[in-house]
Amino acid sequence: MLGEIEIFVEEGFRGVVNGGWVKKIVRQVLKAEEVALPYEVSLVFTDSETVQQLNRDYRGVDEPTDVLAFYMLPQKGADDSFALPPDGVARLGEVIISYPQATEQAKEQGHSPERELALLIIHGILHLLGYDHEKPAEESKMREMERKLLERCLSG
Repeated sequence: MLGEIEIFVEEGFRGVVNGGWVKKIVRQVLKAEEVALPYEVSLVFTDSETVQQLNRDYRGVDEPTDVLAFYMLPQKGADDSFALPPDGVARLGEVIISYPQATEQAKEQGHSPERELALLIIHGILHLLGYDHEKPAEESKMREMERKLLERCLSG
């Protein structure tokens, strides 16, 4: 197995989310971040209610949001004794995106839904890889990486 990218699109959004395009963006981000093969990552495109419920249940924040990332690898500052599973596959985690929130934000920002989805995919994958935006220094580093990756992903 090389890089496995699983895409789940809720029924109401099938036909508007292009799985091949999503996988291309994910691969570009993981390549830029030098993530070694083999790996697994999942992306889910769903409704705002589902994302809000997950935000409430797992983060204690009962508000809508655009993207959630549930990482499976140890994050920066965590115990370094974490070992990969016996099969050697890095299971990165799952990114969950609210498609309606993405399209609303695209309208607000004056750009295409595709650009907004690409940004949310990149944002979620960076979270899986340990990027954060809780502190100003971390936020500026993450935003700069998002900008570079978005430029790369949308130009090629």
